[in-house]
Amino acid sequence: MKHLTVEALPYPYRFALSSTALVVIDMQRDFVEPGGFGEALGNDVTPLAAIVPTVAALLAFARENGMLVVHTRESHLPDLSDCPPAKRARGNPVLGIGDTGPMGRILVRGEPGNQILPEVATVDGEIVIDKPGKGAFYATGLHELLQESGITHLVFAGVTTEVCVQTSMREANDRGYECLLVEDATASYFSHFKEATLAMIYAQGGIVGWTAPLAALVRAAT
Repeated sequence: MKHLTVEALPYPYRFALSSTALVVIDMQRDFVEPGGFGEALGNDVTPLAAIVPTVAALLAFARENGMLVVHTRESHLPDLSDCPPAKRARGNPVLGIGDTGPMGRILVRGEPGNQILPEVATVDGEIVIDKPGKGAFYATGLHELLQESGITHLVFAGVTTEVCVQTSMREANDRGYECLLVEDATASYFSHFKEATLAMIYAQGGIVGWTAPLAALVRAAT
C-alpha cells in the first residue's frame, strides 16, 4: 500500500492512495460558464473558470495514481420536489432554480447547464453524485459508497470554496474522513471568501482538515 506525505497546512498530510478518493465538487456549466446560475446571481465567473486547468491536472494525477474519483453536481429533479421552497426563493428573483436560462432550466438534472464541464468530464468507472443540497453527503448515499470502497481519506476540489466545498468537507469531517483541500483547484466568486475558508479549514490544528497546492501532491508522488 503506497503512502504519500504532502507538505500541507497546518502540518503534513499523510494518506494511502488505495484508501483515498478525489471529490470534485460542482464543476458544472451552471456555476462556471457565462449564462449559468452563478452569473444570474450577479457574479463574475472568471475566478471559477481560471481553476479549470488545475482541476483537470488534479484529475489526471488521481487517475494516474489509481485513486477513486467522485464528481458532484448540485441538481434537482425536473419537478423540483427535492428543492425546498426556501432554497428556491433565494438569489435572483427574476432567474432562479428551475427557471429557463441561456443553458436550459437552472440546476435541473439533464439540462445543458447542469452538465460537468468537458475539460473535467468524467471517465468510465468514476462516480457521479447528483446532490440536492450544498453538501455532497446530504440525501446522496455518498458515505455508503465510500465505505464500500474502503475510503478513509478525501482530497477535495471544486466550487465554490466557501459554500459547497466547505459544506462537503465539514460533512466528511463529521463522518470521520481525513480531508485535504487542494488550494489552487478550488475557487470562489469572492477571493476573500476563499482565503477565509482556507484559514478556517486548517485552523486549530486542522479542525476541518488540511490545505495544500497541487504542486505539493505532485512532489509527494515523485
